[in-house]
Amino acid sequence: MILDLRKLSFGGPAAIVTSMALIVGLDAATAAKTTVVTGLLIIGIADNLTDSLSVHIYQESERMAESQALRTTVANFLTRIAVSLSFIALFSLLPTSTAIYVCVIWGFTLLSGLSYLLARVRRASAISEVWKHSAVAFVVIALSKAIGVWLPAVMA
Repeated sequence: MILDLRKLSFGGPAAIVTSMALIVGLDAATAAKTTVVTGLLIIGIADNLTDSLSVHIYQESERMAESQALRTTVANFLTRIAVSLSFIALFSLLPTSTAIYVCVIWGFTLLSGLSYLLARVRRASAISEVWKHSAVAFVVIALSKAIGVWLPAVMA
């Protein structure tokens, strides 16, 4: 279980927090629904592939066995794309005003679940781990919202 959790824990939080931040930030900038879904898809593919490549190159530099590096790279890619697609599906299927809240709740649920599992494996306080990881996500989302409000006002 630890090995599988390690593979999920690397790319999962990045995909979760990035998706929530993108949704909230673009909504604050009054972006159209198609713009948000397009942004999620672009980030889900471009950031995912480049991050997976970075992981792979790093693992090769650490002299990890090629087969293990490839498995970790593929697991990272699949985790991130699955998370991204879940946000795309929710945002696409729901009215925008509802989708924003549902996506944020979904993201914090995923992040909290992963944080809880990691805390159990590490024998750490689950509440502390969930709180710390959620606090970082909240800051990223708040900054994204602030940028989404500020930049259109400045550029108008």
